[in-house]
Amino acid sequence: MDFVHLHMHSHYSLLDGLSRIPDMVALAKEKGMKALALTDHGNMYGAIEFYKACVKAGIKPIVGQEMYMANRGRNDRTPKLDDSPYHLILLAKNDKGYRNLLQLTTKAHLEGFYYKPRIDFELLQQHHEGLIALSACLGGHISQSLLSNRHEEAEMLAAKYKEIFGPDYYLELQHHPHIPEQATVNEGLKALAKKLSLPLVATCDSHYLHHDDAEAHDVLLCLQTKRKQNEKGRMSMMHDDFSFDTEGVMKAFADTPEAIGNTVRIAEACNLTIQFEQPLLPRFPLPEGETAFSLLQQHTERGLTTRYKEVTPEIRERLNYELSVIEKTGFAPYFLIVWDLVKWAKDHGIMVGPGRGSAAGSIVSYLLGITQLDPIHYKLVFERFLNIERICMPDIDMDFTDTRRNEVIQYLEHKYGADHVAQIVTFGTMAARVSVRDVGRVLDVPYSFCDALAKMIPAFSTLEEALRDNPELKTMYDTNAQAKKIIDTSKKLEGVVRHASTHACGIVVGPEPLPNHTPLQYASTSDRTIISQYEMHAVEALGLLKIDLLGLKNLTLLENVKAMIARTRHINIDLNNIPLDNKETIRLLQHADTTGVFQLESAGMKKYLKQLKPTGLEDIIAMVALYRPGPMELINDYIDGKHGKRDIHYLHPALKPILEKTYGIAVYQEQVLQIARDLAGFSYGQADLLRKAMGKKIMSLLQEQKKKFMDGCTAKGVSQKVAEQVFAFMEPFAGYAFNRAHAACYAYIAWHTAYLKAHYTPEFMACLLTMDCGDLDRVAALIDECSEQHLEVLPPDINESEVDFTVVGAISTKPQIRFGLNAIKNVGTTFVENLLKERTTHGPFTALEDFLLRMSGRDLNKKSLEALIKSGAMQALGEKAQLLYNIQELLHFSPHKVVNISQLSLFATPAVAPSTHLPLKEAPEAARLERMHWEKEVLGLYLSEHPFSEYTALVEGRRTPLKTLKEERTKGTTIIAGIVTTIKKIFTKKGDAMLFARLEDESDHIEAVVFPKFLAGNSHLFQEGNPVRLKGKTEISDEGIKFFPDQGELLVKPT
Repeated sequence: MDFVHLHMHSHYSLLDGLSRIPDMVALAKEKGMKALALTDHGNMYGAIEFYKACVKAGIKPIVGQEMYMANRGRNDRTPKLDDSPYHLILLAKNDKGYRNLLQLTTKAHLEGFYYKPRIDFELLQQHHEGLIALSACLGGHISQSLLSNRHEEAEMLAAKYKEIFGPDYYLELQHHPHIPEQATVNEGLKALAKKLSLPLVATCDSHYLHHDDAEAHDVLLCLQTKRKQNEKGRMSMMHDDFSFDTEGVMKAFADTPEAIGNTVRIAEACNLTIQFEQPLLPRFPLPEGETAFSLLQQHTERGLTTRYKEVTPEIRERLNYELSVIEKTGFAPYFLIVWDLVKWAKDHGIMVGPGRGSAAGSIVSYLLGITQLDPIHYKLVFERFLNIERICMPDIDMDFTDTRRNEVIQYLEHKYGADHVAQIVTFGTMAARVSVRDVGRVLDVPYSFCDALAKMIPAFSTLEEALRDNPELKTMYDTNAQAKKIIDTSKKLEGVVRHASTHACGIVVGPEPLPNHTPLQYASTSDRTIISQYEMHAVEALGLLKIDLLGLKNLTLLENVKAMIARTRHINIDLNNIPLDNKETIRLLQHADTTGVFQLESAGMKKYLKQLKPTGLEDIIAMVALYRPGPMELINDYIDGKHGKRDIHYLHPALKPILEKTYGIAVYQEQVLQIARDLAGFSYGQADLLRKAMGKKIMSLLQEQKKKFMDGCTAKGVSQKVAEQVFAFMEPFAGYAFNRAHAACYAYIAWHTAYLKAHYTPEFMACLLTMDCGDLDRVAALIDECSEQHLEVLPPDINESEVDFTVVGAISTKPQIRFGLNAIKNVGTTFVENLLKERTTHGPFTALEDFLLRMSGRDLNKKSLEALIKSGAMQALGEKAQLLYNIQELLHFSPHKVVNISQLSLFATPAVAPSTHLPLKEAPEAARLERMHWEKEVLGLYLSEHPFSEYTALVEGRRTPLKTLKEERTKGTTIIAGIVTTIKKIFTKKGDAMLFARLEDESDHIEAVVFPKFLAGNSHLFQEGNPVRLKGKTEISDEGIKFFPDQGELLVKPT
């Protein structure tokens, strides 16, 4: 007798299911199963992946869900009464059932969520058609009634479900011999089945695939419940088997053959077909008498007149070709939707990026204003974007200022309907390092051991790869039982979904309400953003419109800098018309003065820019493309080629015009396409298929494409030997060559930011400081950068500061940057708004009494007043120490003889009456170090000077500055010096103390890891505030740079 699994949990039953869908389907195929169901807890995250995997494997997919039934109604939310819903299995028989499952899932999340996404009998009445229901596990309503000896209630519930689902309601038997309650429930269900003529069905409630996965699954449950495995009374399923146990279930219910047979009967009744790759675009409103294509033609013709002074035959031919492809593929509405969105954003003053991805290769996109780079001038290939030989929905990704991205989404909702638009879910999975740390924590292994183990795993490596590539890890695995257990368990958890979140940029737009196509949910219990439960690949497969709207903070920076320049210099800058051969910009790039410059500010990139000495935008395009893992090894070849330091050889004369600009190396995917076209006669469409085959390294596909390439070369008179050499040359590049269109667009933004920094440094740095003000280490580094530019950053001032960092002083002679009031800790937003409003209306504060009088009752309290004083914002009204000493007098200042503000004219300045004066008690002047600590306390950094500055002469030439250490990524033994600012003490497994100490000098900071052996005799060094000089080794990883001291001395203040 055959058996079909109808109650299966994948890893999309978050932190409850362990089985990955490909593994689940592969096991079902191995066991010869003809059908398989997916019933994750409360969601349909994996439905499309599961459906496609089953179809590919020749297995019938049964899409379902283990839903949560509210104790009462889905709108009831009484604690301890409604927070433990019951379980119910629903399976989609057909398209109607699938649509109802989508609706139920959506309503469970958007209407019924209370600890769990819940439905109720009202919703089941509305959406039961096409669904088969099973009574579920011990968590089912009927099971719980039976266990509580409420037999009449169980009978009433069974009758109610039967009334709703008719013959499609089944009582679910399970085999868990070590759970006594299961036997009780099974007997009760059999009795109910007999009494009410209800069919029985057997399931195994699989949460993992193999018996030996049980412990890994138990660790997963510990992660869900935030418990350790050795804790008592925690949730666990170790007491029984919840694997993919076909034989055990069939044997257990041999005396109830109908329960086994009904699994097949249900599978035969389920015949769901999901349509893929059929465009489901929102309806774009068209003028009467127009088609989408005719309207698109009109807009592109208008674009020709604005984009080009002269329409050459090459331009006209390119446009006609692209339009013909768009007409054949039927994607004209797509272009209009994107055009309309970009136009609306620009019309409303929202900065839009020049393009992203392959869309910049389209002249239609350029003429519509969707992209800003001329694809003909920059030699960008249309077929990388839309290929008539591989028809799929085009993908136009767009960048907007990150502070206004939500407005763009709101426009989509307004245009097409709020229920037609949602953001898209994405899933965080457990990578190798995360798995090791998580497993170690659950197993109660000391953090230091787990951390050391995790750090042996290279970034982005799997555990298998790490064991293969790192001998130290392999030795630990082979010799340490604890390490072996952690790694073996971690292997089972690696790649398992840990959580769902909102995709950074993905938006889905449908032609009708989205729950007709994808289930929806809230982003989280605290974020009411509505997101799809289908991730981006599933959304695209269904044919729905997926748009990537990325909020790019660098565009916000450009927008803010432009606005500040308009205020300070009365100049309105059009970034699309700035010169692309500007000498000052090139000089900045050659000196690698690129902090804050998009894509070009990392230490590694700066090093290469200094070597490259770029002479124009083309060099920046190349660097954006090359500065990535893989092609990075070619950067030196590019640099040497540019400066004539190596011979450039071309395998065939036809390669020279293709590779000449990149000095003989293939930097861009488009170059691979051109080689295939010019040497083998491929069309660009065919060449893109070849590029993809090379990138994916699927041997059968690669051999097929290679034969076509070789045949094409032969037909064009290229020798077999040269063709082989060219193919071998192309193959590695195709795997990591970058999309030139994308590189060009991002280089264009880089050029814009570099241009503004070169010409308007004060405004650029002020806006950059504002943008990064939440990262104090970054702010400190930017202030150092300003100092190097001879640009002074001043402390806050109540009469000159604005909300954010601003440019003050004479812009043409000595501009300065003033700290923003919002950057002061404990000074609330409301108080800042009140202060600026008062200052704007009635002028600067002329005296201490004037400030206290005018700001009294406007959110001025002890915390905010102390913060203003300590930051230096009130320096013009009194000395810090004296003001702090008299803080109570300041707070209680209430003069009797003052001018009534309400009686002043609009243009008068309020003033304290002559007889009002606040006498202050004398106070000792604050020490230098104390003033600095006040600054650090309220600004988060040392502004006027650093505590270590008085020791710099003492260690001159006897240490490596921390900034230099980080920029040059110095490895090995080195000497550093600085102030110990924070200390974290931990104890090893042996009980020995060790420290993590933060060390700061005047340039940067570093974490020093002080092991027990060194700490034992040198604990006096590691006291907060101590100036020290340390010798030790640096360790560099993708997590940053750390220092391990083994010698040290306390610095003595010079006399």
